[in-house]
Amino acid sequence: MTATARLHGIFTPNIVPLDDRGQINESELRRYTSWLIERGVHGLYPNGSTGEFTRFSVEERRRIIEIMVDETRGRVPILAGAAEANVAETIDACEHYHRLGVRAVAIVSPFYYKLSPESVYAYFKTIGDNSPVDVTLYNIPMFASPIDVPTMTRLALECPRIAAIKDSSGDIPHMMRMIAAVRPHRPDFAFLTGWDAAVMPMLLIGCDGGTNATSGIVPELTRRLYDLTVGGRLDEARELQYKILRLFDAALYSADFPEGFRAALGLRGFRVGAGRQPMSDKQQVEIGTLRDTLACLLAEEGFADEPVGGCPADAAAKRPQDQIQSSTGGNVDSIVQGVIAELKRRGIA
Repeated sequence: MTATARLHGIFTPNIVPLDDRGQINESELRRYTSWLIERGVHGLYPNGSTGEFTRFSVEERRRIIEIMVDETRGRVPILAGAAEANVAETIDACEHYHRLGVRAVAIVSPFYYKLSPESVYAYFKTIGDNSPVDVTLYNIPMFASPIDVPTMTRLALECPRIAAIKDSSGDIPHMMRMIAAVRPHRPDFAFLTGWDAAVMPMLLIGCDGGTNATSGIVPELTRRLYDLTVGGRLDEARELQYKILRLFDAALYSADFPEGFRAALGLRGFRVGAGRQPMSDKQQVEIGTLRDTLACLLAEEGFADEPVGGCPADAAAKRPQDQIQSSTGGNVDSIVQGVIAELKRRGIA
């Protein structure tokens, strides 16, 4: 068991602003870091998927962390993405970030090669036994080898240095099974959700917080969602969850990830630059259209100006939950209502 309190709250996986040459824009990254802290995020998560860690060199990844640690000055904890191409380099990264003073590192499950659960276990066991800093497992099965419940449980029980898991599957029953398997034996072990569409229900079933891309765009809303949910103000929290869902869906599904989030951050006044993945002419047109959609969503909260052509009147008039129900058949609402009903049945809510 680690000596420090378990991770909790909203950790922002930040976009990295780039200059006209495609290099890290240090001044803008510093401004963005302080802006996030001032707007209430509990912590920062550089070098995550939203931060496009695979598109930066080893030296650049380390420089990103160094800049953000220096700018943060201990105001919030940092969960540093430390995944590298192999175990030895990953442990080197853990040692480097430990010297910088980060709270913990996050390490994605091995990617490209599809590995068996036993190989995933061996990979993280080696890291957990040799890292000088707390390790957060990162389960994102759409991009990497999945971390199943038995594997996660073995690692949590055998490696005191492995102190948390970030799960981006969005699978609520999977999260519940992980919590049920580990929490009775490791009360210090933290569970974080990386799926913005289900932050509220994930918190209700026992998650400690999240690492959510929308928190890099609307940190005010994601912090409020966390506070409302843990404070038991569930009707207000549900309303806000739907608003965040609309932004999340638009940014995630209308462009290659994370370009929608980069466009949204630009609308909040940051010079984000072009991402390192080239875009075709068709994609450039599509991102322009998406930018107008995102501007309308942000304008509803007073975070951006409406686009030149204005916003559809019917979109602004509908309540968020009405829009989601009409577009998804009410699946999210059913999930939230189901979780609340079960918690009430058990006398928890």
